[in-house]
Amino acid sequence: MAQTWAMLLLALAMPALAQPSPIDTASRELAGAETDLAAVDSALDGKVDRAGRADLRTRALAAQSDARDAADQLRGQLALVDARIAGLGPPAAGVIEAPDIRAERKALAQARDALDSKVKRGQLIAVEAGQLVAEIDEAQAAEIGQRISVRSPSPVSPAFWEELLSAMPRDARRVATLMRREWSQGDVALRAGKPWTALLGAMLALLLLFPVRQRLRGIGQRYLVSDAPGHRVRRSANAMWRVLIGTAMPTAAAFVLIQGLRWAALIAPAWSQLADALIGAAGFSGFTAAAGAAFLMARQPSWRVVPLTDAVATALRPTVWVFAALTFVVILLDAFNTAIGASPPVLLASQVAEAIANLLLIGGTLLVIGRLRARAAANGADAQEAATSVGVGAATVALWLVVTGAGLALLAGYIGLAATVLQFVLWATLLGICTYLLMIVIDDVATSLFQRDSRVGTTLRHGVGVGGSAVDQFGVLLSAALRLAILAIALGLVLYPFGAGFGSVLDRLSGLARGVQIGGIAISPGSILRFIAVLAIGLFLVRQFMGWLDQRYLPTTDLDGSVRNSIRLVARYVGIALAVIWSLASLGIGMERIALLLSALSVGIGFGLQAITSNFVSGLILLAERPIKIGDLIRVGTDEGDVKRINVRSTEIELADHSTLIVPNSELITKSVLNKTLGAPLGRIQVQFTVPIEADADRVRELVLETFAAEPAILDTPEAKAFIDGIADGRVRFNCFAHVESPRAAYSARSNVLIVLLRRMREAGIELGTVPQKLELVSALPAPEPAAAEPSAP
Repeated sequence: MAQTWAMLLLALAMPALAQPSPIDTASRELAGAETDLAAVDSALDGKVDRAGRADLRTRALAAQSDARDAADQLRGQLALVDARIAGLGPPAAGVIEAPDIRAERKALAQARDALDSKVKRGQLIAVEAGQLVAEIDEAQAAEIGQRISVRSPSPVSPAFWEELLSAMPRDARRVATLMRREWSQGDVALRAGKPWTALLGAMLALLLLFPVRQRLRGIGQRYLVSDAPGHRVRRSANAMWRVLIGTAMPTAAAFVLIQGLRWAALIAPAWSQLADALIGAAGFSGFTAAAGAAFLMARQPSWRVVPLTDAVATALRPTVWVFAALTFVVILLDAFNTAIGASPPVLLASQVAEAIANLLLIGGTLLVIGRLRARAAANGADAQEAATSVGVGAATVALWLVVTGAGLALLAGYIGLAATVLQFVLWATLLGICTYLLMIVIDDVATSLFQRDSRVGTTLRHGVGVGGSAVDQFGVLLSAALRLAILAIALGLVLYPFGAGFGSVLDRLSGLARGVQIGGIAISPGSILRFIAVLAIGLFLVRQFMGWLDQRYLPTTDLDGSVRNSIRLVARYVGIALAVIWSLASLGIGMERIALLLSALSVGIGFGLQAITSNFVSGLILLAERPIKIGDLIRVGTDEGDVKRINVRSTEIELADHSTLIVPNSELITKSVLNKTLGAPLGRIQVQFTVPIEADADRVRELVLETFAAEPAILDTPEAKAFIDGIADGRVRFNCFAHVESPRAAYSARSNVLIVLLRRMREAGIELGTVPQKLELVSALPAPEPAAAEPSAP
């Protein structure tokens, strides 16, 4: 039995002999995920700080992902086993199977039970991991709730200052101890005589922070001016370059400075964490200043990507530097308090100072915005600026309410609440600035890169055969998709001050990537992209096949243009239908689901789409029976023209004035249509006139036939005819006929014949006329006699 089990595993896996089977790999992943999950569960039994909880949450998410992946792999192997069991079929009643069949059926049953157990185990591990993540999130939320709900002594109350003053001596001794350790470390390093690395690090830091940063910024602008395509791309790339340089140079300068001090042994071990915080503070404050400067672009308005006036950019520029300096000080202050082990009153006082600084920064910025709005209103802003001002005014009022509430909470003693709210406002502002910049940059780059006249667009149009509008549409769609992804990441990061770290954002994004189940079909970004890719490949193959059919195969046949058009249309729609079915199958939608969908839509098709369905079926009848072909001259009602195109819904007819008449196909099937070229390609002209009864009828007939014979467009066969149609009212009525090669030539030939005939009849002295009209004269009624005059009174 063990040998049979091993052979079964080998047959299911089918890898190279030196590689482990997928079942073994998935089993090891499940075991590792279960071990990690047990470690996380045991660690949560003790006291865990915020950083520890974030690490445990990351480990739980990783275990959950491993368990799900392993369960998916095992589910695939289980499907293979089920397929083999289905291939054997159920055992027949009363029939004794061969021993090898019974042994294989038993081995497959055991394998299926084992795989099903492991799949359920993986699902259970994933559920347990999700429960642990939820528990960690609840603990984090409870800690944040406790922090913002705890009430401390108000900063304006004596109790606050009494606690702070009582804790100051102990904290002063801690600061002195920390300074003494650093002093001792520095004294030992200076006695060793190796301070040159510190000096070199300081010099390199100054070089990176000032001349190198300015030089790199100028090099980037010159390169963009000379080589970057398009003004929009230059501005966007310059903004991103400024943010990159403004973040990298302060970070590199701080790192070089700290590393030089460490190589010189001038940093005591107790100061190591503070030194690392200095690097982080330099990088984050540099990023803040660079993002704000790229957003405002106060000194270079021609490079500004945001629609701001120079006055607004200049007025808001100082707030950016204050914000950057404040973030630098706050990060260093928190690290310093951690390094000395500051007492709770000192930590509370630091939190109060941070909240007051944030209040002043936000309030000052709102005052500047208010003055700018008042100045714009006094100068008479236009409609667009007024609409923008309304939105800015609403946001300003909301921020004033938030600032006022935070100030009242601070005065009431809810210091944690006030600090958290103000920190959230500043973080959301910075995140909004960065998101807005990224969205503008993405839109500029995507729409400029994928444009019909760009290099990429030209390559796609001439090399691949993609249409110009398709290139433009792809650029717009790519921009929308990327901006939507940036917006989703920003919405996930907006709760970062409340403890939702980047791991939480990745968890949300991974959940979005896994998608949702709708009717047993997994809808996710990956499946949607797969659907689009398969549909694009299918439509590309249809287009290539249509090109081969139209240019290579159909020209080798003896079919006329109408039959070719029918074959082309039917092949095109069948190919599109197959491409759509193929793309739906990539989503897991089989033919049975498509048939169910069509049956569900049958009622709507019967009522709402009745006319469209009728035209569609009529179009198929036209393509099959071909009572009307492309090139036929037909008359529909009072309109006459050439058939230019027959679609499955309508037919296009070009009229004599070169306009196009679009007729629904059902009109051509259910109503009378005159097709002048269906039976024969010849056209006939008819000339009718009258001559006086005294005229020589033979001479008139001779002149008519000579005129017909002199016209090049008139055919000799069938021969022209001239008949006397009747004699009435002293005139002889002639009815003459001739044929031309096409009905389209009849009008011009008839005109030429009439011109020549009029001239010849005039030369022969024969009067031409039309059929006489009857004119009945009705005598006028007699006028009434005037009334007799009344005798006058005597």
